[in-house]
Amino acid sequence: MRHLSPIALLAILAPFAAAQQPAPRSLTLDQAVEIAHQNNPIYRQVENNLRTQSSQVREAYAALLPSASSNFSALYQQAGTQYFQGVPIAGSADTYQSSYSLGLNYRLGASILYAPRAARANRNAADADIANQSEVLRSQVATQYITALQQQATAALNDTLVQTAAGQLELAKAKMAAGGGTILDVRTAEVALGQAQVNALTAHNQAVIEKLKLFQLMGVPADTTTQLTTTFVVTPPPESLDSLLALAKHVNPDVEAKKARQYAAQMQLNSSRTGFLPTLSINTGWGGNSFSFASGDYAVNQAIASQLNNFKSCMLTDSLRVGAGLAAKQCGAPTLTADQISAVRSGNSSFPFRFNRSPFGVSASLSLPIFNNYQREAQIEQAQVTRDNAAFDVRARNLQLTTDVTQAYLTLVTAAKTVELRTQNAQKATEELAFAEESYRVGAKTFLDVTTARGQFEQALIDRLNSVYDYHKDFATLENAVGRPLR
Repeated sequence: MRHLSPIALLAILAPFAAAQQPAPRSLTLDQAVEIAHQNNPIYRQVENNLRTQSSQVREAYAALLPSASSNFSALYQQAGTQYFQGVPIAGSADTYQSSYSLGLNYRLGASILYAPRAARANRNAADADIANQSEVLRSQVATQYITALQQQATAALNDTLVQTAAGQLELAKAKMAAGGGTILDVRTAEVALGQAQVNALTAHNQAVIEKLKLFQLMGVPADTTTQLTTTFVVTPPPESLDSLLALAKHVNPDVEAKKARQYAAQMQLNSSRTGFLPTLSINTGWGGNSFSFASGDYAVNQAIASQLNNFKSCMLTDSLRVGAGLAAKQCGAPTLTADQISAVRSGNSSFPFRFNRSPFGVSASLSLPIFNNYQREAQIEQAQVTRDNAAFDVRARNLQLTTDVTQAYLTLVTAAKTVELRTQNAQKATEELAFAEESYRVGAKTFLDVTTARGQFEQALIDRLNSVYDYHKDFATLENAVGRPLR
């Protein structure tokens, strides 16, 4: 059987492979912003700060509840002599001990009562930071999206200019063939075509790079085949600068974030001032312990010896009572019965969980700090500085807001007028190029005139394209300065 070469096999399968390839997916600006909010690492880091602040709010509220602790311990002690403060204490047998404790502690002070308000203020500031970072990310994605579209349009325009240069090359060749042109005209047209091809190649490469930057902002792997489908129309700028300034002062998320930080700093200052107030502490708990000899026989022998000693003491006392003429005393048996021995063995098996409960107790204390080496005063001073700096940040941001919005608005108005003028220039350059080419055909102009007209035509088209997309980027800058979309 004859085998196909790899090249032949690829040639046969290529049409089928092309048919199997999925169509390039589309991406709108809104989709790009949504994907960026879900995947951009910097934005997700800012979002994570809210988790920390929310946890601190829960911690602040939990401090209003009593704290509880439990403990269980077990001890094995070998027989032998131990010394306590130099006094020997004999241990006659191996022992087991166990104990448990369950304690409740409740602290109440001004700082504990005020902590939830300060924690909520910090959480609200974290929320404001997220809103601000969200708007910053939206503006960055929108600007990069427009830049990618601009570069795609530039690449498409350069492809058109390549066709224009190729047409002029054919015109120069036809003119030379008819005897009305020179080889210099042809070479000049060839150089112009080569330069146009280089420009087109560079523009296409830059278009891919700008799209890579867009996907980097979105936080996802790049797909350079994706089609950017959102279109932008040059609309008149907002008419009133004063209304934009008023809107920005009410909705700009960066200003709101700094105001939230100022309020949080004020709450922290108030919390620091509570360090001069007393704190009430209440403690209570339950506990118990168990004790057993390692050997049950040792406990029985100890009980028997104790019973015998008690019997002997009782008999001695009884003889004295009889000698004194008093009634005899019943001293019982000198040893333990079987039931008593069994009870002793049962009582010795309390380790580890048959506890003897300790007495219940409650303690309360009221502490009033008097002097702690200037630590409270230093904390209050630092909190005041933080609060004052936060207020300065708000004031500085409001001043910057006025400048940013005004500058962005004036730039946008200028950009709109520039688009109008560039459009007129492009129309005139197109007409001039057509006139120069037609005049060259009939011998009324030289090829240098055509080349000059073509250069002006190319520059006019490029300038118009850049002015349109610069307008859209300036509009995005104004939206970022205001703090919300305006179209």
